[in-house]
Amino acid sequence: MISATFIFAPGTYDDEFHRLDAIIMGVAEANPGYRGCERWWNENRSQRSVVYYFDSLDALRAFSADDTHKHAKREYSRWYEGYRVVIAEVLSTHSAGKLEHPLNNN
Repeated sequence: MISATFIFAPGTYDDEFHRLDAIIMGVAEANPGYRGCERWWNENRSQRSVVYYFDSLDALRAFSADDTHKHAKREYSRWYEGYRVVIAEVLSTHSAGKLEHPLNNN
């Protein structure tokens, strides 16, 4: 299992951002190796992160290779102050109570 954590400092969003964001999310969800995502803000809401989960590095690479995704990456400075991506191997997840994890639902 692979996670791709997209950490960014939000800027100003416009209609084009929302259009591309919806397309990119659709690309992720249509990928057979996509398992889910989680979204987080830091304490003072100056940074946001989205953690995407994929079955394999190949599934993540297929998501990353999408033309709309690549176009949005080239235009990132229109909507973000900056970003970084952390790719990691997920060894396990554990949940208790009512806090489910996307990987536990599949």
